[in-house]
Amino acid sequence: MFHGSIVAIVTPFNNHAVDEEKLRELVEFQIANGTDAIVPCGTTGESSTLSYEEHDRVIQIVVEQVNKRVPVIAGTGSNSTHEAIEITKHAKELGADGALLVTPYYNKPSQEGLYRHYKAVADAVALPQILYNVPGRTGVNLLPETVARLAEHKNIVAIKEATGSLQQASEVLALCGDKLDVLSGDDFITLPIMAAGGKGVISVTANIMPKEISSLVDAFNAGNMEEARRLHLYLLKISNAMFIESNPVPVKTAVSLMGKCNDEVRLPLAPLMEANKAKLVAIMKEYKLI
Repeated sequence: MFHGSIVAIVTPFNNHAVDEEKLRELVEFQIANGTDAIVPCGTTGESSTLSYEEHDRVIQIVVEQVNKRVPVIAGTGSNSTHEAIEITKHAKELGADGALLVTPYYNKPSQEGLYRHYKAVADAVALPQILYNVPGRTGVNLLPETVARLAEHKNIVAIKEATGSLQQASEVLALCGDKLDVLSGDDFITLPIMAAGGKGVISVTANIMPKEISSLVDAFNAGNMEEARRLHLYLLKISNAMFIESNPVPVKTAVSLMGKCNDEVRLPLAPLMEANKAKLVAIMKEYKLI
């Protein structure tokens, strides 16, 4: 259902408030450069420090600006199942086409707890839902066997697999690749995951290089492996640079260096360290982004 190059879009701020004008401009930049779907309020969108009102407003702005041109997949995850249900309901009411739900963080639920959490949200909200597995940030790993159980639910349509493990992604594909789509959650392994049967990527790098990420996915889907490999290797250095510090600090700095918003992040995130900013600037100059 959701496939291709999907951007986890940054949330621009200005003097501590959401910069609505810049957010709309970023949406237009993505659509003009071939992005297949947009995820507001994901990790890259600093969802953890948005108020409930801001969270709804960001989704609303993106839905309005997209105006049905591509799917909007709202980040609606929480470590409280009740809260995740309510946020997902709000996203549906605002017109989102789907929801991206990160595994409950900090609680460290068992696999049975994870299953019940996702099943409860899927039972409560008739909206296509994407599981989001990123144990490096949440402290819990959604195992392939649990994904296979959840894949039986009609409202669970995909997983963003961000373990960084090709083995785990392959196990998910082997167990349930015919029942839900697997999307790479890491730019640097998009091509290998697609080669194993994945349907695309939810990308950080697409915030600054949407055309190239889209072209990689399109080349693979067209059977042009030489071009897909070229783009995979070409994008590796810049994709790694997006994680020189915790996401989204580097990518928001990069977007700012391109003049598309300022680099303001919310505490406890801090501005990119000067030494790392110098490295990022040098890499972006190599790619002729600035």
